[in-house]
Amino acid sequence: MIKAVDLTKVFRTEEVETTALNSVSFGIKEGEFVAIMGPSGCGKSTLLNILGLLDNPSGGEYFFLDQEVSGHSEKQRANLRKRNIGFVFQNFNLIDELSVFENVELPLIYLGYSASERKKRVEEVLEQMQIMHRRNHFPLQLSGGQQQRVAVCRAVVAKPHIILADEPTGNLDSAHGDEVMQLLESLNKNGTTIIMVTHSQRDASFAQRIIRLFDGQIVTEDKSTEFVLTTATAEQ
Repeated sequence: MIKAVDLTKVFRTEEVETTALNSVSFGIKEGEFVAIMGPSGCGKSTLLNILGLLDNPSGGEYFFLDQEVSGHSEKQRANLRKRNIGFVFQNFNLIDELSVFENVELPLIYLGYSASERKKRVEEVLEQMQIMHRRNHFPLQLSGGQQQRVAVCRAVVAKPHIILADEPTGNLDSAHGDEVMQLLESLNKNGTTIIMVTHSQRDASFAQRIIRLFDGQIVTEDKSTEFVLTTATAEQ
């Protein structure tokens, strides 16, 4: 589904050149749940922006759904992005002036769905995420955990191939954080590919594989402890 080959990203100003990614190579299969970890400034967010087609690399190749996209224009990237990728952000990124229903509906409007189809899909996902009773509320009337539930609804309502989650529990307490991670785990078990940037080892334990970055390079790539234990138990 995703293949990165020697991805490099260099940021330049008149006086400084900073290498955010340095020859990063890896692959992600359909249906995987992968966590990307590393200290602040190691290149995690830069990599996520490239994987999410928000930015192009300075060098290397990026294959998305078997298509080489590293040189795509913003318009080409946007067309691929809106049909195939859902985003979940640390700060929720909900629109305060829109209701829960309207926030979740927004991606479907951009994709040109009819009003009846939008209503059907939004209500289905609100029911699935157990937030239907808040459909007419506004984001500021919700708890942090509820806002992130709405953000997850918005990310999945168009049934994307991939969800990219950037520190999805970063602004939540442990109880609400576990709730969001269980939602992502459930979506993954139903076939959605998930790539998550996180500082939390606990959150990373929900993933099947962990890619660790340091100074713009992959230093280790292994199965998460939780996934290894679960797999071993299932095989006994």
